[in-house]
Amino acid sequence: MGLRALQQSQGACLAPDGIPLHFGDSQGAWQAALHSAVLLDRSHEARMRLAGASAADLLQRLSTNDVLAPGLNQGCPTIFTNWHGRVLERVEIWREAEGLLLLGGPGRAAPLRDYLQRNIFFNDDVQITDLAPDHSLFDLIGPTAPALLQLPHAGRNGCKLGRAELAGHDLQVAPRKAPGVPRLSLLLPAAAAADLWQTLCGAGALPAGSLLFNALRVRAGLPAAGSELTTDYIPLELGLWDEVSFSKGCYTGQEIIARMESRGQLAKMMMRLRPASAVEAPAELLHEGRVAGRLTSSVTAPDGVRHALGVLRVAQAEPGALLQTAAGVQLEVLAPAGVQPGG
Repeated sequence: MGLRALQQSQGACLAPDGIPLHFGDSQGAWQAALHSAVLLDRSHEARMRLAGASAADLLQRLSTNDVLAPGLNQGCPTIFTNWHGRVLERVEIWREAEGLLLLGGPGRAAPLRDYLQRNIFFNDDVQITDLAPDHSLFDLIGPTAPALLQLPHAGRNGCKLGRAELAGHDLQVAPRKAPGVPRLSLLLPAAAAADLWQTLCGAGALPAGSLLFNALRVRAGLPAAGSELTTDYIPLELGLWDEVSFSKGCYTGQEIIARMESRGQLAKMMMRLRPASAVEAPAELLHEGRVAGRLTSSVTAPDGVRHALGVLRVAQAEPGALLQTAAGVQLEVLAPAGVQPGG
């Protein structure tokens, strides 16, 4: 039985791209994510490997973080920005013996590959390999996720890239920025995907879908491609201070970002919001009848609690402030999202 048939036999409702949206028991999956572990198919996310003597230098001159700092099997998140310092792509990078592993957002493989390819100079030694044709990508999310893989050390601590053997197959295990609970991404042979999915479910992981992932990431205040990670914003406005180096050499967009940091004042901030009732994003947000910002993500979690993210003008980005959409839905400003200076 193939992976999609197996998932459908478990009750999966599939999105048009074939990725499960949910498996029916949303409440059970939510509790499992918070207290044990869920298994998600994230094979719509970008995954590629860069090899060659110039690969690390290419990423260093194009992105916000110091990608030369991590040692072997260590990694860091970084952001590609345009010349105006606005977000193009966000990836997480790990240094391997044979090159650099990049994991990006859903549906971002082609734009990311094209962007990198356009910036390879004639004398650069860089080869880009799209891993999607031969490798699936699963996520184990939840407090017991590392234990399910029986990892002694690798894959548990920090951003260390590890390996695990499961059902006779070799997996790469990459700890990702956590959506409020531990997240391990598993890079595995596509031919073994169904076998490994069944094995992980048998070990205790509850199958879940992308709707659960979205609820977790909005609850945790993490920006996503197409919602917050767009050319409308610079990384600092999205609470991504920990993904920007202020001591490395030049990169595309550095001048604008450095100027924002040195002045110590942003025009906008991403904030966590609490809607009074269900509301769809995107939507304009108003304060006392004037535009205060934009609602970028909104979700009602399976436990019934509503969560939202919005990018607001700093004057209205105050905890306790009340906002409204044009349709009259009220939202309370809770707190800044993401990591702030000194965080």
